[in-house]
Amino acid sequence: MDNREVLTDYVRRMTGALMNAGVTTVVISPGSRSTPLAYAFASTENLDVYMQVDERSAAYFALGLAKASGKPVVLLCTSGTAASNYHPAITEAYYARVPLIVITADRPHELREVGAPQAIDQIRMYGEHVKYSVDMPLPEGNSDIDDFIDRHISRALSVAITAPFGPVHLNVPFREPLLIDFDRATPTSTFRRHLTGIATLDANTAQLIKGILAESETGIIIAGELPVGFDKEAFWQFANALQWPVLCDPLSNLRSEVPEQCVALCIDHYDALLKSGVFCDKVMPETVIRFGAQPVSKPLALYLKKVRPSIVIAVDESPEFRDALGVVTHHIQTAPAAIFPLLVDKPQTAYTELWAAANQLASDMTNSYEGIAGDEGIFAKMLIEYLPAGSDLVSGSSMPIRDIDTFFRATAKDVTIFANRGTNGIDGVVSTAFGIQTARKRPTWLYIGDLSFLHDVNGLIVSRFHDMDLTIVIMNNDGGGIFSYLPQSEVTHHFEELFGTPTGLTFNHIAEMYDAQYAAVRTPEQFQAELVRSKDKPVRIIEVFSDRQVNVQAHRELWAQITARLDSDV
Repeated sequence: MDNREVLTDYVRRMTGALMNAGVTTVVISPGSRSTPLAYAFASTENLDVYMQVDERSAAYFALGLAKASGKPVVLLCTSGTAASNYHPAITEAYYARVPLIVITADRPHELREVGAPQAIDQIRMYGEHVKYSVDMPLPEGNSDIDDFIDRHISRALSVAITAPFGPVHLNVPFREPLLIDFDRATPTSTFRRHLTGIATLDANTAQLIKGILAESETGIIIAGELPVGFDKEAFWQFANALQWPVLCDPLSNLRSEVPEQCVALCIDHYDALLKSGVFCDKVMPETVIRFGAQPVSKPLALYLKKVRPSIVIAVDESPEFRDALGVVTHHIQTAPAAIFPLLVDKPQTAYTELWAAANQLASDMTNSYEGIAGDEGIFAKMLIEYLPAGSDLVSGSSMPIRDIDTFFRATAKDVTIFANRGTNGIDGVVSTAFGIQTARKRPTWLYIGDLSFLHDVNGLIVSRFHDMDLTIVIMNNDGGGIFSYLPQSEVTHHFEELFGTPTGLTFNHIAEMYDAQYAAVRTPEQFQAELVRSKDKPVRIIEVFSDRQVNVQAHRELWAQITARLDSDV
């Protein structure tokens, strides 16, 4: 075989091995050295191929696709700093447990570390932020190399989708010339597929857990971020039998599609409730069982640290402990679905009724909340109330996710919430939202701050290549709003310079550049009008102007009012 035939067989074999292992989606950042694989992916039927020229945004777009689908997504770029720009999203994928298959094209070995252009050290360049990394061999007509490709790609995919899910890295060197033969057939693989079993509880562990739940007089269930496809019906059957209050993080998505008989168990205002020391003292549980990651709420974290229940069970498919608080007493390595059949029928108690009554009080107060001029909470409340069934909401970090935590009430509507909480960063959120919308094909809303939007303006580039349906609500408080809640805000020296970081920017010109529908909003009445206005373009930007100081004041007043009512009435 000549060089072109060898190269073609190599990249076709890689493509076939990826598809055989379950890959259906590829995101490509264009470049020269990755040409052979880019051609192979683009010319293969049954592969969905997406283009994003900015590598950092491309990686977050792939992250959104994988997060929303729960399936591995391939990410391809050329050599050099193109690969470096993938690192932030790879880090998020690692800590958020999202399966990305990162393929970086590379120079051949003779061009490494000799001053060749676009050649950097790419061997294990992502360090401990990937679960598996391999420097692939150069293409050659050799059956041993064929076997290596088939089996190492299957291995990489199996590692990516073994708990904890996460990114893997394939570094693939190519020599020039880089063109392939489009008419050449895909070679046949001798490897069939990798199969995994289903983890179940052994009888002793099941008996232990069931005994703990049966013997505990007071307890709570905590639900942190949970994956798409989580069995809500089985969860609520488990919780309804146990009759324990369920503290639902917004990213658990257990606040939506709540069965009518379980609404009182769904404690969606625990963040506000646990700001009351009086209430905390009344609801000290013996036992806690947690599914998913530790929730967003800081008051919940402080509460658990203070109370230190006798038993805290963390249910996690991974052996890696997620216990930043140091309170877990039992780590059960299994899927949540293995726990749900352990139904323990218990009567409703005064303890659960106390949680429900307090939650109802907080709900009544937030339902009547009207905000003040410059406040962001009222806009979050209005957006959440408007969201139609069958839509998705993507949240930025910092204040957006906290406002969603405050105002997203239990509902029977089908609304799913996403956010990048692996590392809680503010970068790449626009691209992640586009990826989520692309994977789920549902109307999607992004609720984001102005600095986070600025971090990923290039994420909008993907809308020039592919059909999108995204409405972006930007809370423009001219800076970093979260810092106004932190101790730094009490030190006037250099606060605005170092933390407030006002830019004075507005985004009407960005909307015009990307041909997006745009509206500027300053009042709740204007926002309501925009919410019901028809969406005329694939991308819509609603820029809401707020005031950082007023926002802090309004939030603290609401929390103080709830705390005062709890202290006196519950």
